[in-house]
Amino acid sequence: MTKENDQHEAFDYIAITRVQARYADVVNRRAWAELEELFTPDAMVRVDTVTNPVHEFVGPEALGAFIGGAIERFDFFEFVILNTVVDVGLGGDPDAARGRVFMCELRREAESGRFTTAFGVYLDTYRRADGRWRFAHRNYQSLARSGRAEVFAFPHHLVGGANDKELQ
Repeated sequence: MTKENDQHEAFDYIAITRVQARYADVVNRRAWAELEELFTPDAMVRVDTVTNPVHEFVGPEALGAFIGGAIERFDFFEFVILNTVVDVGLGGDPDAARGRVFMCELRREAESGRFTTAFGVYLDTYRRADGRWRFAHRNYQSLARSGRAEVFAFPHHLVGGANDKELQ
């Protein structure tokens, strides 16, 4: 790899991690309209909390409505990125990338005052269009939750699987 390629990859990595950070910021501020800037219009989002049926959404508006409804019972809600991995140039396409985002949610239920924590992982596919990186596919799965002390298996079956279909 040349120095120029290394620089392009570094710029892309920074741009994608900025998209991830903006997502966290939008969720924390509950600024759902701003999701439009971060997702392709036809982005598929799959949410598996393990203990409830899987939800699938197309587009940022549907996702914002779902998240907004899911977190309205919390008077404190903080989405925190714990670690992120990004691979740019997926399948030889310089405008495609894959990522994993490990995260937690710190939250307080307004009615009971009870604090809980949830941990999960996003398996993402990103697309660059018009010079901007956006989420093209997000696949979320819960990993653990406090309260009932639930721990769930890592979704190994999804790594290198479902997100690859988005690139074909």
